[in-house]
Amino acid sequence: MPNRLRIIFMGTPEFAVPSLQSLVDNNSNVVAVITAPDKPAGRGQKMVASPVKIYAESRGIPVLQPEKLKNPEFLDTLRSFRADLQIVVAFRMLPEVVWSMPAFGTFNLHGSLLPQYRGAAPINWAVINGESETGVTTFFLEKDIDTGKIIFQDKETIGENDDAGAIYERLMHRGAALVVKTVKAIEDGHYPQIPQTEGGDLKAAPKIFRETCEISWEQPALQIHNFVRGLSPYPAAWTMLNGLSCKLFKTSIIPDNSSGQPGEYKTDNKTYLHFRAEDGWLAVETLQLEGKKRMQVDEFLRGTKL
Repeated sequence: MPNRLRIIFMGTPEFAVPSLQSLVDNNSNVVAVITAPDKPAGRGQKMVASPVKIYAESRGIPVLQPEKLKNPEFLDTLRSFRADLQIVVAFRMLPEVVWSMPAFGTFNLHGSLLPQYRGAAPINWAVINGESETGVTTFFLEKDIDTGKIIFQDKETIGENDDAGAIYERLMHRGAALVVKTVKAIEDGHYPQIPQTEGGDLKAAPKIFRETCEISWEQPALQIHNFVRGLSPYPAAWTMLNGLSCKLFKTSIIPDNSSGQPGEYKTDNKTYLHFRAEDGWLAVETLQLEGKKRMQVDEFLRGTKL
C-alpha cells in the first residue's frame, strides 16, 4: 500500500477549490491549507474569506493566512506540520525557503501546456491568440517561474466560440483530477520529471491590466473576436461608446462587405450594434456600458439611444 504523504495545500480562488476537494475526497492526508488573508468586499466592506478557506474550514482542515511568506513565525508554523509535499493551485509566488521545505518538494498546477504560456494569465492568452488547444500541467517548483520539471499534462480543446470563462471552468475540474493523479504517482514512487524545452516559439502569458483590455479596431475582425472572448467574462475587453467605457463580452463576425473606418459603429437602435474592424464588421451580442448592468444588445438598445 502506498505511503500517504502529509500534504500542505496552497490556493485562494474558486479555481483551487475542486483540487482541494478532490484530494480530500480521495483520502489524501491534507494536514493544512495556506490561503490569502481575508479581504474587505462589497458595499459594507465586510471581511470576506477566500473560497479555499471556506472549504477548508468546512472540512476541519487547519488554515494559515500569512501576510508575508518569509515571516519567521509563519515559517516555524509551516515546519511544525512536517509536510512531505506541498501543492500550489492559483496562489502567489513562493520564496525558495517555502517551496523547498518538504522532502518531496512543491508542485504547482498551471493552466496551460507548459512550456507554452508561462505567466499569470495562461487561459486568457491562449484564447486571445486563437489557440485550438490548451490544457493543464503539474510541475515541480524551481527558482524561475513556471520552468520546473513537468510531472503530468492533460489537454483540453478550445472551441472557436469558447470564451475564457468556459475554458477556466473546464480546466478547473480537469486540473483537479490531474492533481490527484500526481499525488498518487508521487506516493507510489513512480512519476516523471521531464525538463521543459526552452527552444522554439514560446508564447508568454503576462498579467493583464486594464490598458491591456482596450480594443484596437485597426486589427482583423477575427483577432478582435478572439480578444473579446479571451477576456470574457473577466476582466473584459472594452472600447469607448457615447463617451463612456463599454465592456464587450460576446461578439460574432458577420458577412457584411460595406465599407467603414475601423472603430466606426452602426445600429438600428433596436436589434443590432456593429463595429467596423480592419477587414469587416463585428456584431456585439453582450455588453455593459459604464454605470449600467451587463445586457444583451437588444435590451441595451431599448434603454440607450446611440
